[in-house]
Amino acid sequence: MRERLLAAEKVKAIEWQEGQLRLLDQRRLPLEEVWSAYDSAAAVATAIAEMVVRGAPAIGISAAYGLTLALRDRLAEGGDWRAALEADYKRLADSRPTAVNLFWALNQMRERLDRLKPGEDPYAAAEAQAVSIHASDREANLTMAQYGVDVIRKHQGSPQNLLTHCNTGALATGGFGTALGVIRAAHLEGLVERVYADETRPWLQGSRLTAWELAGEGVPVTLNADSSAAHLMKSRGITWVIVGADRITANGDVANKIGTYQLAVLAMHHGVRFMVVAPSSTIDMALESGEEIPIEERAGSELLEVNGQRFAAEVDAFNPVFDVTPADLIDVIVTEKGVVERPSKAKLTALMSRKWLH
Repeated sequence: MRERLLAAEKVKAIEWQEGQLRLLDQRRLPLEEVWSAYDSAAAVATAIAEMVVRGAPAIGISAAYGLTLALRDRLAEGGDWRAALEADYKRLADSRPTAVNLFWALNQMRERLDRLKPGEDPYAAAEAQAVSIHASDREANLTMAQYGVDVIRKHQGSPQNLLTHCNTGALATGGFGTALGVIRAAHLEGLVERVYADETRPWLQGSRLTAWELAGEGVPVTLNADSSAAHLMKSRGITWVIVGADRITANGDVANKIGTYQLAVLAMHHGVRFMVVAPSSTIDMALESGEEIPIEERAGSELLEVNGQRFAAEVDAFNPVFDVTPADLIDVIVTEKGVVERPSKAKLTALMSRKWLH
């Protein structure tokens, strides 16, 4: 499976080239493919906050490279670079509050710099760590793809209709994707009849990104309004809802793109199985439940305007970016460390104790 996925790879969103971070501007897809270069932590933090790059793993990877750029600048300034770097940690951490991969990646960078040996080049160490975080995410996605396909095949071996929400593909990760990686792998294995992609208001990641990725790889995909999910489950034989995650708490509650919670409720009612696919870096064992997850709210203008042109009535808008799906609505969580069915704190604790060999 790994080699087949590698051979099918067509999309990437993040590049590190000669000391610069290059990001594919996802706000401009699918109409145009525009790459921008970033050479400072401040610029990377702005790119994250303004949705140039999005998707929890991709945000974490970008932040790791952003901190590498910050370190280069702090070393050039002279003085106490460790103290100066704290402002860069904070700037990057504040760019998006919900996705735990961001904080995980920054902590990985901090821990590596704390382990510097006498005489070791801090910049070289940081750059290598960021590259490793990027490469490890790609490998984790490949592993999760195989695990996810095995779960789908175990429950039903014939081609199926799948429903997904938001974008969890190569654009949202270091490559291949989490939930979309599983869907790609299932397609290669002949297990996909059709993928239904929620449009995912208000940023339309499903319309602009997921549909674009799947169509470009020849995966049968149909776009639908978010509000049609119940009708689809009732009338189109949906067997799985497959989504990603921005944070998973110790008890198995999952924060993901707004609209995920209602999908899980609908899936339970219609007897549709619900799969969450995310790397173990998304699991935050420090939080007991989803009630503790900070939920980002963005500007109401995202709901009231299109391309800066207001189309809505003169009213206020409520624009939370994420919601929390309770663990008891989730059939399976797939990570690179293994699969957890009917997630609980005991099962996630056992999962996190495993080593991942890659």
